[in-house]
Amino acid sequence: MIKKLEIYERVLKEADYVIVNNATVRQTAKELGMSKSCVYRDLSELLPQYNLKMSAEVISVFQVNKALRHIRGGQATKRKYAK
Repeated sequence: MIKKLEIYERVLKEADYVIVNNATVRQTAKELGMSKSCVYRDLSELLPQYNLKMSAEVISVFQVNKALRHIRGGQATKRKYAK
């Protein structure tokens, strides 16, 4: 029972971080010291079981991040070759 409570709290902490900071999966994983696959799994599979409202907010943040990732990639490439 303790393990489930720890997982529940971890998932809510991750979701809160994403919502408050409009963070990507990578940013969330780095900030919380976790792997990005664990963060993604928690937020896509476990969060809907715990809190549907937060899940909807996280999904909307992820959709915005996904829509902007090609722009971020272009900026990273530009910075790389500007050196």
